[in-house]
Amino acid sequence: MSGWDGRGLVSTDWLAANLSDPDLRVFDATVHLRPAKPGPYVVESGRADYEAGHIPGAAFLDLARDLSDAASALGFTRLKGQALADALGAAGIGPGHKVVCYSTSTPMWATRLWWMLRSAGLADVAVLDGGFARWTAEGRPVETESRRYPAVKAVITERPDAWADKHDVLAAIDDGGVCTINALSAGVHSGEAEMNYGRKGHIKGSRNVPYAALLDAEGRYRSDAELRALFEAVGAFERPRVIFYCGGGISATMDALALTRLGHPSVAVYDGSMSEWTKDPNLPMETGA
Repeated sequence: MSGWDGRGLVSTDWLAANLSDPDLRVFDATVHLRPAKPGPYVVESGRADYEAGHIPGAAFLDLARDLSDAASALGFTRLKGQALADALGAAGIGPGHKVVCYSTSTPMWATRLWWMLRSAGLADVAVLDGGFARWTAEGRPVETESRRYPAVKAVITERPDAWADKHDVLAAIDDGGVCTINALSAGVHSGEAEMNYGRKGHIKGSRNVPYAALLDAEGRYRSDAELRALFEAVGAFERPRVIFYCGGGISATMDALALTRLGHPSVAVYDGSMSEWTKDPNLPMETGA
């Protein structure tokens, strides 16, 4: 997975060699979810992590504040249309830019940003494989000076097929052409874990590929062969369309990146995910594997 392969991941070697490229945009997208009661969590910005140390030249993008719809009752609801274009332009992401996303914690925040940018029609976007942890483990330089890229006029071409809503997911339950996959842990999926999003279990008929299973012991994505085996086991390649979900449309993007890397032609993320689904008692759920 060395270099920039155009399939969603970029290596630390490539990034280190290209930091001086004036058309490169690097963003720390870190967010923390802190346990809370009532839960399941509260959102905490990762800006403090960024200020403590980041990849040289990188800027910070606050997913919750800058790239989420404040009018939505659900956290992290994606921006659309002109609001999204304005936010990306303010962040300095414009035509001709290559964008690298990373996080100091789980890569799900970087993949969420990657998915949002990809769904806005930006082709040259990648996630730093191994994230900030790998960068520092390799002894690469870190700075604490805050950075911002100059604002530009963003040009986006939205891809609605990259997203699903609750109506799409409900229809998929009886649609043999759609495979719906839960990216949460096996315990949450089965309903055996204490943690849940208001109702235990998973969306009726959905399969489970936990996002944590996609990574190796060093926090990098597993090989294509290993990833393919995980998705073949749940029948993802037997269906022409796959919809991923999780708690709030975040960790689902880790699975979405993996399956997109493997060449599946139609992958979507349910943005509302369990945070929306569980609020409606008429939307079917089930427990067990």
